[in-house]
Amino acid sequence: MRPIIPDYLAEVLGHVEPDSSGEPAAYIPELAAADPERLAAAFATVDGQVHGAGDVDVPFTVQSISKPFAYALALADRGFDPVLAKVGVEPSGEAFNEISLESGTGRPLNPMINAGAITVHSLTGPADCDPADRVERVLHGLSAFAGRRLAVDEEVYASEMANAHRNLAIAHMLRSHDILTEDARTVVEGYTRQCAVLVTTRDLALMAATLANRGVNPLSGEKVVSETVVRQVLSVMFSCGMYDAAGDWATQVGIPAKSGVAGGLIGTLPGRIGIATFSPRLDRHGNSVRGVSLFERFSSDMGLHVMEVPSAGQAVVRSNHVVGSGTGALRVLELQGGIDFAGAERVVRETLETAPREPQVAVDLTRVHAIDDVARRMVLEVARRLTLDGQDVYLVDPETILPDPDPGDGGRVTVVRTVEQAMAAGA
Repeated sequence: MRPIIPDYLAEVLGHVEPDSSGEPAAYIPELAAADPERLAAAFATVDGQVHGAGDVDVPFTVQSISKPFAYALALADRGFDPVLAKVGVEPSGEAFNEISLESGTGRPLNPMINAGAITVHSLTGPADCDPADRVERVLHGLSAFAGRRLAVDEEVYASEMANAHRNLAIAHMLRSHDILTEDARTVVEGYTRQCAVLVTTRDLALMAATLANRGVNPLSGEKVVSETVVRQVLSVMFSCGMYDAAGDWATQVGIPAKSGVAGGLIGTLPGRIGIATFSPRLDRHGNSVRGVSLFERFSSDMGLHVMEVPSAGQAVVRSNHVVGSGTGALRVLELQGGIDFAGAERVVRETLETAPREPQVAVDLTRVHAIDDVARRMVLEVARRLTLDGQDVYLVDPETILPDPDPGDGGRVTVVRTVEQAMAAGA
């Protein structure tokens, strides 16, 4: 059988390919010379599968798509408070290279515009990091997100620095407010090298999938940043990642995203997928024309909008029944699926409504594939309270979905692999 997803991607690429509107970035000579017909799309799943079509292995510079990843590195390296003290999180409603700062504080409004990204670059690595080591820290970090060693395109770097007048003006303005505390040109040089890192569409999909996978690269297994950092980065991407088109993007596409003026575009669906596209022609906002169209199609076809209300899944409580009789009677609560707060609340309610009188109760997790932290605590609290009511509680957990099941004060739970083992233990 032919693979399905690459065929779908090829079909969608064919749909947008005739659109020749927009132009490659004209203010950087090396980018202006890019082949405008290049076109690619890739999906990367959180278990490491990459599906692509078109020019997925053609290298281009990451440009502003580096911003969320550098922001993640700065948060990991310096902590939230020092970074937030110098870079805000509010949408600017302005172009990516606007020369403007927060009134009164001099902070850039967010890390996705150039003023914020230049500041973020200065905050990567330890506080005493010299410029060369800082660039290496960023390169190493971007490489970890991609799962392979990346390199800087020196020609693009030189081309950008020769035309970096606006970024230099922004940096000097930041220095005048003590947001930057070192030489403005040196920071811009480092930031420009960050933007000139070479990637492919396949790389970008894996970088996006690393964010989708709670900061763990799906292929290498390396934990690049923490879950709390990922949540912060994706939140800012959703509200600020598409510059002054962020509102339209949030309503029409609804995927945390970031674009770059070389034509790349990424999107991340937490826990699900990383998406990347490449097409060099840009619209007036600096976003890839065909890339935006591709994401609109993906969101519509696949129901990827983060505000899309999912259809009701199967009930968390698959069955509630009794096996055996008399002193050997065992009440079995068979659970299924992924359990979050709402699912755990249903388990609590089921237990209260049933009011088990049997001497033994088994909570069967055989069909459960995931349980989040709050649901874990709630299920263990059910076990604790049943124990306090005088019942023996068994946890049927053959896949160790719920490791180290400590119900807390007065609670007691016995872990078994099957319901039959629970019955034998209570006989």
